[in-house]
Parts: sequence; C-alpha cells; structure tokens
Amino acid sequence: MTPYKDELIATARHIAQRGKGILAADESTGTIGKRFKAIDVENVEENRRAYRDLLFTTEGLGEYISGVILFEETLYQSTKDGKKFVDLIKAQGIVPGIKVDKGAVALQGGLPGETSTQGLDGLSERCAKYYADGCRFAKWRAVIKIDSETGAPSELSIRENAYGLARYASICQWNGLVPIVEPEVLMDGKHTMEEAAYHTERAISCCYKALAEHNVLLEGTLLKPNMVRQGTDLSAAYSESDIAKYTVRTLQRTVPSAVPGIMFLSGVMSEEEATYALNLLNVEGIEGPRPWSLAFSYGRALQASVLKAWGGKEENVNKAKAMLLLRSKANSTAQLGKYDGFAANPEASMSLHVKNYTY
Repeated sequence: MTPYKDELIATARHIAQRGKGILAADESTGTIGKRFKAIDVENVEENRRAYRDLLFTTEGLGEYISGVILFEETLYQSTKDGKKFVDLIKAQGIVPGIKVDKGAVALQGGLPGETSTQGLDGLSERCAKYYADGCRFAKWRAVIKIDSETGAPSELSIRENAYGLARYASICQWNGLVPIVEPEVLMDGKHTMEEAAYHTERAISCCYKALAEHNVLLEGTLLKPNMVRQGTDLSAAYSESDIAKYTVRTLQRTVPSAVPGIMFLSGVMSEEEATYALNLLNVEGIEGPRPWSLAFSYGRALQASVLKAWGGKEENVNKAKAMLLLRSKANSTAQLGKYDGFAANPEASMSLHVKNYTY
C-alpha cells in the first residue's frame, strides 16, 4: 500500500467536493497555439505566461474551482513580480495538478485510427519531482475511437488503454499524486447513443478491472470520462435528458462507489451545452443511486469565452477574469443541479468541436 494513503484520500475528496470542479489549463504548447491563432495572438512563452497569469490571479476562483491541471511549462512560471503560479493556486484553496502523459500514437496491431498513450518511461521520477514542486494530482488521457465500419474499438484498444491508465495510476499513487483516470470515448463518428453507451461501459469497466489488478487505491483516484452522446456525424434527434439518462446508467454499471468524484470532460460540447448537461446529471429524477460527486474538468468549456474576452490585450484582463468567474460559477451551480441559464450568451452556445482532438 502506498505510504501516501491518507493524503491521497484527502486530496481526492477535496477536489470532488460538492459545488466545485477542475479547470483544465493543461494545453500543450501546440494546442494553446491553435487557441491563440483564433484570437490573433502570437504563440510565444510570454503570451502563454500572460494568459495563465490572467487565470490564476482571478480573485474568487477558489469559490468554484477545487483543482487546476497544469502543463509542465506553466508549473514553473510566475507573475511579473515573481509570485509562482503554483503558490497563487494553493493560496485560493485550489489543488495544483499536472498533465503527465506524452500524447497518443498509433496503436500497432490495432484497427485504423486507434491509439495508445505514451509516457510511462521515467514517469515515477517525474511524478516525484512534480510532488516536490507542489502538485498533488495528475492527469493521463487515453483515447477510444468508435467506428462501426472498421469495428472499432477493438479489444486490443480497450485493454491497452485501460492497462496504461492503471500503470500510470499506480505510479502516481506511489509518488503522492492522485491520478485522474481518463478513458475518453471520442464523440466523432456516426454511432448512436446506444453504441456510445455500450463502448463507454466497455472502456470504463476494463479500466476498473486493470486498476484492481494494479492494487490502486480507488478512494485516492478520480475518473474523467466522456458523457454518453451520439456521434457528431449522426443527425438523429436526441435531448440533454437522453445524455443524462445514458451517462448515469453507464456509470452505475461500471464505477465503484469508493471513487469520490467523476469529473466529466466537455468533449465537443459548447460552453452552455456542457453546463446544461452537467446540471441534468445532478437534478432530482435521475433513476438509481449516484454515490459520487458528478462534477467537471473542463478546458475549452471554461476558457473559450475567456480567450475571446482577453484577445491578448492588457486592457481586457479584468473583462476576461469576470468571464472566467461567470463560467466557473455556472458549472459550480450545475454541479449542484441548480443552473438556470444565468451565464447564457450567443458565444457560449458556439460549437467547440475539433475532430480527433489532441492536447
């Protein structure tokens, strides 16, 4: 058993506390460059630092956010007056986390388009360093693709990604970091809601089998799954209540009650779609038990309007901070099942879909 048992449990519970969620600010240099291009901002370190400065100096963020996922570059950046970002984050009662995977590559022997995630080599040493530098949780993304024409996802893809996540989780816990287990079933494709539910069940159940075999302490973990939605290329009608019904049923069939929190990714959903969907997962009337905190770990669905408000201009910083608080409060309220649309605006309803999205 890891010597960090009590600390891991306390950290996971803190992140999963009701009414809060995670700000995923772990975009790689390439990914943040794409976001900057859309607002005509040059992708250089100072601009990346200035943008993260905006996020982490937002007063009151800790009222709605319990954890922040960082990219390695950001972990070691500071404000212009020398205050470390990681210290600013902790001062608001927010737990700093770190992205530790090194991206997805083609899965040799798998079906076309299937991938596995790199980063296990040297992971223990990196986790020990990140812990020493202030991080208390980590994130690793595995990607599962549905394609009815090829038969994806294959058993190889499901198993390879599950065991990669389990090995990562074990290494994290032995170095004091709460692992976020993220088996993302992509929303790209023509699959139905029923197919999405079936393959998400396969992916999550295989993950928990692998976690058990690696003796991972479930009370010291968090799950970051997709919500169950039909493929983006399928035009059949569905409702947000369908998403809630299929998602909760999938979780009830696969996730042990020992897991303190399920922190959903937003996938292709717009800011408002992601908030409304989260709200429906938490309202009364959903059948069956929900023993976990159903919360959020949103990147684009918390930052799209913030980036547009900022535009790379110093005079827009306060405006962008106000937008960050607005979107954070909306999702905090949704986690409690009480969101009434107070943060809605036309831009927040714009699609954030990026096919085969990578970090």
